[in-house]
Amino acid sequence: MADHGVRTVLLAGGEGRRMGPLGTGRLKPLVPYGGACRLIDFSLANARSSGLGEVLLLSQYEERQLMDDLHRVWNGHPDFRVHFGPYDRAYREAGGGLPRELPERTRPAERGTADALIHKAEYVFGGDPEQILVLHADHVYRFDHGPLVAAHRASGAALTVSYQRIERRWVHLFGMVRFDGAGRLTEFTEKPAEPTSDLVFAAFCVFDAAVLRRCLEKLDGTDWQHDISRDVIPAMLAAGEHIRGYEVAGHWEDIGTVERYHRAHLRLAAEGPRAGLPVERMPWTIRPDTARAWVADADGVTASLVPADLVNEGRVEHSVLFPGVRVGAGARVRRSVLLPGAVVPPGGDIDSAVVLENGRVQQVTDSTALLEGTHP
Repeated sequence: MADHGVRTVLLAGGEGRRMGPLGTGRLKPLVPYGGACRLIDFSLANARSSGLGEVLLLSQYEERQLMDDLHRVWNGHPDFRVHFGPYDRAYREAGGGLPRELPERTRPAERGTADALIHKAEYVFGGDPEQILVLHADHVYRFDHGPLVAAHRASGAALTVSYQRIERRWVHLFGMVRFDGAGRLTEFTEKPAEPTSDLVFAAFCVFDAAVLRRCLEKLDGTDWQHDISRDVIPAMLAAGEHIRGYEVAGHWEDIGTVERYHRAHLRLAAEGPRAGLPVERMPWTIRPDTARAWVADADGVTASLVPADLVNEGRVEHSVLFPGVRVGAGARVRRSVLLPGAVVPPGGDIDSAVVLENGRVQQVTDSTALLEGTHP
């Protein structure tokens, strides 16, 4: 689809505090995933494959590091680029390299996702876009946004929210949604204590730009949580705005904690080529010169996703390994994720853990329950 009239924004301000050592010292959007890429690459790949030629980055935490990385990885495509708001001119003027200095900017700390829209409103709403497509940087999915935007326009809605049906026991972890017989949103409850629906907000959505801007202006300065899910959508619903849903039929995963990260990788290992998961079609942004494959049972590897450059002198079972991993003689790796360059010493025994690049082991205690279901 062409992106005429659509402004695509990517919320990427997460610090990864709930991910423990996995999120320490690194930006959450850049957490490695699936042996091939980083979390943020999914939303960017979706935007590009949907014909959306530009995505506006909304970030704050360690912003320079994130922009430098995305500029190197994504801004070399002739048909797609990431826009850096107030810093974009500096990156453009640097040509194919990185700017030595960035303009000084002072702004208040962002307290929630809605603040990201407000603080960069001139870039979000500049040029009078008709729709604002809001994406997040920590969701694993492949999706064509073209039909979503088309359905939104055809309905005349003020907002169209993506949703997915999941097991009700996991709904309390998400934003719960309900619709009437005509497909209009009737309830939106963030992380309900006692869910009454098995439908959850899949976190990306399309706003009518004018309605979104008006809602933000009304909320700004009031006693609110500065959040799209906790404030903006409920305020629009209470005001009687026309809000519709759009079902996400394929795989969708919210990687909010290290337990969810570990569980998602166990599923990759458990299902292999049968999973049909989006990582199989992702660009390889981590060591693109290194292929990877799911191995059923061969050469000391059982039911695992492993890189072509793996050095393995032990046993690897039901795990996902990134490029550059080395498993020492007599070592055993089970139900684990080994990040790029991780080394397991001879005789080591790794079970249900995430092994960081520096070899530090982050134990995960409750992820093996994944095999009982597919969420969260």
